[in-house]
Amino acid sequence: MASTFMGLETAKRGLVAQQSALYTTGNNISNANTLGYTRQRVDLQQTTSYPSVGMNAPKIAGQIGTGVEATTVTRLRETFLDTQYRSENSKLGYWENRSSALSNLETIMNEPSDSGLSAAMDSFWSSLQDFASDPQNAGARAVVRQRGIAVADTFNYLYKTVSAEKTNIENEIGVSEKAVNTILSQLDALNKQIATVEPNGYLPNDLYDKRDSLLDDLSNYVKIKVSYESTGGNGLAQAEGKAIVSLVNDDGTAVATLVDANGYNKLSVNKNSADTAVASISVGGTTVDINNFDSTGKLKSIVESYGYEDTNGDIKGIYNDMLTELDNLAYTFATQFNAVHGDGMSPNEITAGANQDISFFADSKSAGGSITSRDGFASRITISDAIKSSLDNIANASGANPSSATLGDATIASALAEIINNKYDYGDNSEQATFRNYFEGVIGSMAVSAQEASKMFSNSTTLQQTVENKRMSVSSVSLDEEMTNMIQYQQAYNASARMISLTDELLDTIINGLRR
Repeated sequence: MASTFMGLETAKRGLVAQQSALYTTGNNISNANTLGYTRQRVDLQQTTSYPSVGMNAPKIAGQIGTGVEATTVTRLRETFLDTQYRSENSKLGYWENRSSALSNLETIMNEPSDSGLSAAMDSFWSSLQDFASDPQNAGARAVVRQRGIAVADTFNYLYKTVSAEKTNIENEIGVSEKAVNTILSQLDALNKQIATVEPNGYLPNDLYDKRDSLLDDLSNYVKIKVSYESTGGNGLAQAEGKAIVSLVNDDGTAVATLVDANGYNKLSVNKNSADTAVASISVGGTTVDINNFDSTGKLKSIVESYGYEDTNGDIKGIYNDMLTELDNLAYTFATQFNAVHGDGMSPNEITAGANQDISFFADSKSAGGSITSRDGFASRITISDAIKSSLDNIANASGANPSSATLGDATIASALAEIINNKYDYGDNSEQATFRNYFEGVIGSMAVSAQEASKMFSNSTTLQQTVENKRMSVSSVSLDEEMTNMIQYQQAYNASARMISLTDELLDTIINGLRR
């Protein structure tokens, strides 16, 4: 037969259980606006019925319920949505940074505009056409010289500005590397804290939330895969264990372990031997060739913007490619113009009685201004000292023989003006094009890449936000829902309290009433 006081214990258990649920609801409400907080729920279950099965069990009509108990406080979170969110967040980090890099490059190049390189070169060709109409006009020759200086200055400005932006991206690589390693050290510290709590039969929900927030942040920098390892002891079935974080390619293939059960491995971005581009990424003792790291994330995008060394030893990258194109254009433009200009005769050459093959453009950093190196030439292109010192060194007569040269002959001036319409090879790649068409191709390619990156950034933002909304619908705190739960638990608490009052009245009847 059940104890006379059994009803009191059953009602007391109801009070304690509903009180725990109310406290958890209050915690949810308090953290409604806390970033990274996952709403929690008290799991309630029936206590063991009376009597239990056995030979000495009392013979009564059936088992009687003994009340309720709160087993655990669990987080309401979907692991699948976390995995999906981190995958989309990695793509977002990649396309956001790539879109920003290309947008900055478009701003630097400033095409089409009245102040870009194409405008400077058009003005130069226009001055040559005016010069061809009157080769002896000193004013026309002065304009040619000044417009040539403007072209050289524009090349210098663009190259140095793009190089400065590349340096900024190099600094950003260091910042990102430090941020990733900071996150990894924090994840390792949380793993250790969790490992001290779980074996005692508790669920460290606050630590789980912090760890998930860090994993979300890490996924923006690199693509990751997360698994979990049990901490042992008397851990509950719901215990998540230690997080094992792997660096993966887009196909999910793990290339290195960032965090394991025993600690974490620092990530470092390694330069090539010339210290001009990224060659590999190291994680602890594992080194991954950058060409084999087919992944997404902000870090990969930064590397692609800065420059990386491919399998052939060539440097590729958004900014490095533009610097190469500027060098190709400046080098071809200067050498081809000098070749035609050198064939002509200037007033000073006629006076000297010899064709001195005077160059119009020069390399500011080479001996005598000779143009011998293509690499970085756009930053060094300038007007030759001969042209700077005298307008009479500008060719305005044709012919290699000074005795037969005639000042004012428009043949050489027309040939100089016609260079813009000639097709040349740029960068030894058999790409025949005029200067205008080649530069338009460079700018057009950049614009298409920027447009694609902007579109992918927009798409990635939408997909990431869609997954985040789904995740928030499961994990975030809804004040309306919490208020409903609060009323529900409050009524259950009041009912349990009423049961205690009722049981007290029954006991009063038995104890005090039977004495009369």
